[in-house]
Amino acid sequence: MRHGESLCLLLLFLFSLSACHYPKPDWTDESLTEDVRDSLKYLYERHYTWNTNLLVRADSVDLETWPVKGRYDRLYKGMQVVVAEFAIHPADSVDSVWVKLAHSEQVQGWIHECDLMRDFVPDDSISEAIYLFSDTHLSYFIIIFALCVVVWLVRAFRRKRLQTVFFNDIDSAYPLLLCLLVAVSATVYESMQVFVPETWQHYYYNPTLSPLKVPFILALFLTSLWLIVVVLLAVVDVLFRQLSIASAFSYLLGLASACIVCYFFFIWTTRIYVGYVFLAAFVCFFVYRVRRSFAGPRYRCGRCGGYLREKGVCPYCGALNE
Repeated sequence: MRHGESLCLLLLFLFSLSACHYPKPDWTDESLTEDVRDSLKYLYERHYTWNTNLLVRADSVDLETWPVKGRYDRLYKGMQVVVAEFAIHPADSVDSVWVKLAHSEQVQGWIHECDLMRDFVPDDSISEAIYLFSDTHLSYFIIIFALCVVVWLVRAFRRKRLQTVFFNDIDSAYPLLLCLLVAVSATVYESMQVFVPETWQHYYYNPTLSPLKVPFILALFLTSLWLIVVVLLAVVDVLFRQLSIASAFSYLLGLASACIVCYFFFIWTTRIYVGYVFLAAFVCFFVYRVRRSFAGPRYRCGRCGGYLREKGVCPYCGALNE
């Protein structure tokens, strides 16, 4: 029995490893030409290949024009280039991999791969969104905005009993579920950065919104993003049916801040491996809140349709329910 359990655990471990990586191309296929075989090899090893379109994100980038030494072609922010060729220089102390980029027939040259990774972004809307969201300055701005909103909501809550997620919440599990999904997506994202960064890098250069035909961990991340969109629509629908317009917008502002705090909290805690404990605790808390919400009798207002725990005056529209 012990040997059987050990075998099952080993198979599960091997499956988890394989489920986190893109499949390796079959380079031995005799039907492939030499150029196609080399292209697939570069795509698997470097995550981009010949004819990959890139955009300049730095203010300016210099391309060295070989074989003329000391001559450069300058690219500026927003210019589009295409990968034209690769070269390996083992003696180069900076980076042994050089990449030839072409903007036009007149403007083209070579650059270290490390400089390419830093100053260029794939010419794809998804990749550009990932680059923008990963920018450090934008992250700091989002955190400061969320903290300011939290402080404002705390002060408003003291003066007037506002409804917000976690505290004095509305009669729906959707807002808390939205925060939980954000926490899950942040945990899965940071897990990829820590354990399988090459998988995320390959996705960065070859993005898709479909959770199909990608490694399991990426499918889990993309599925959580789609669920966030669906649950967010459900939250908006519930809010404007239960609250006034002003209260609904205040609630959405607080919910957005809570999601931002959850995202960065689980990003930082997953880096030190304790985020999984907090995520498990969050799941337990969500299950507890859902079970408690269904524990008592439930009624709906005859005028606005809002949920009531007992008959009487509706707290949303003021109608009397007997």
